[in-house]
Amino acid sequence: MPHRTTIFQRILTLLVFTWTLCLTSAAAAPANVLFIFADDQRADTIAALGNAHIHTPNLDRLARRGVAFNHAYMQGGMNGATCVPSRAMLLSGRSLFHIDEKLTRDETWPAAFGRAGYTTFISGKWHNTAASVPLSFQRARQLFTGGMTDPLRAPLSNLENGKMGPTKISPQHACATFAEETIAFLQEPHRTPFFAYLAFDGPHDPHIVPADFPLRYDPEKIPLPANFLAQHPFNNGEMTIRDEQLLPWPRTATDIRAMVADYYRYISYLDQLIGRVLDALDASPAAHNTYVVFAADSGVARGSHGLIGKQNLYEHSLRVPLIIAGPGVPANTTTDALCYLYDVMPTLGALTQVPGPQTNEGIDLSPSLRDPRKPARASLTFAYQKVQRALRDERFKLIRYPQIDRAQLFDLKIDSNEIYDLATLPEHAARVTAMTQTLAAELKQLDDPAPFNVATPRPAAWTPPQR
Repeated sequence: MPHRTTIFQRILTLLVFTWTLCLTSAAAAPANVLFIFADDQRADTIAALGNAHIHTPNLDRLARRGVAFNHAYMQGGMNGATCVPSRAMLLSGRSLFHIDEKLTRDETWPAAFGRAGYTTFISGKWHNTAASVPLSFQRARQLFTGGMTDPLRAPLSNLENGKMGPTKISPQHACATFAEETIAFLQEPHRTPFFAYLAFDGPHDPHIVPADFPLRYDPEKIPLPANFLAQHPFNNGEMTIRDEQLLPWPRTATDIRAMVADYYRYISYLDQLIGRVLDALDASPAAHNTYVVFAADSGVARGSHGLIGKQNLYEHSLRVPLIIAGPGVPANTTTDALCYLYDVMPTLGALTQVPGPQTNEGIDLSPSLRDPRKPARASLTFAYQKVQRALRDERFKLIRYPQIDRAQLFDLKIDSNEIYDLATLPEHAARVTAMTQTLAAELKQLDDPAPFNVATPRPAAWTPPQR
């Protein structure tokens, strides 16, 4: 009997040791990354984060799994296609005035993940020249290397022998193709950790989804933006760019409601695709060891402040959705920590212990992930071409228009829609002066080449062109 007991104890000890070893190995395995990126999706377009008029069940479940950042921003752009600099900032971790928009000069974060032993994969939109794709990713399937297109006839190509191959027209909606390629990648057996980047080219206009997508929004039930205007009250320096010509002036409630209904429908279509991708991840061995990020390259006006596009420094165009979920990240939580979009990759690097590019300027947000009450950046600085500059702190935001020598001041704590301009009120004069001086100093430190003041300001008045 003692002999049998000894054998049983030895077997039990061996089983316990083996199980402990498996758990230790699993715990020590490097975490994976799944990064889902949208194009022109406002931060206020997720039901679980406060929009009662949109249907986003899969973004909602991701928000319930992780931390949503209420104050994440893209920094701006030096051309009308702000998605180009935004994506360059995200992928390089560099600030606006330091980026190489073609992503050929500096190492990117995806390349750093590859250097650290990760399998790097991309499907979707790449707006930073085809030549830079193999510098960042080992595998690229069904890439759209342009800016905008009809998603039902998108020219897509694969990375072949170190360069992008010939394009072929997608047989279905491009975003569905991107999602399916990512699902196929997630379903593969992986011997190394992976960094997967799914970059949709929606809901950027044109707002086209498959005709058989059943969900539709009634424009009559879509509320106008709280800051809707028929026309922007002054010349912001970019009044007639292509985006602003999508609708005539003055903007009408009917036109804006119809546009937002189509915009919401596109977002709901993407949400359905995101659900399929999340399902594939949940069914894979990587389910419990993957950081999942959802973000967008910019917001967009869609009637706010009398504007349509994203070539402005208001909250609706700069603020982006950002949700991070994964191992050790608190569930169903939000944080008010201020951050740039280009802080996200350094955060993933810190979470996965991947050393980043030497040129990285982003900060690690993981302290705010672990404790959402912790702040991140004390203030943020924004720029659009040479015509707009802005500074926001935890409460106030100053927007300066150097070419017309005009400023706006908003108290974002009580006026998040930026409706009430406080800049000309005597009680805020000292604040405008102080924030203007701080903005000028920050821009100088960021190497902004544009003049902060002009000798002969232009008139602020503006009249829409005749159509």
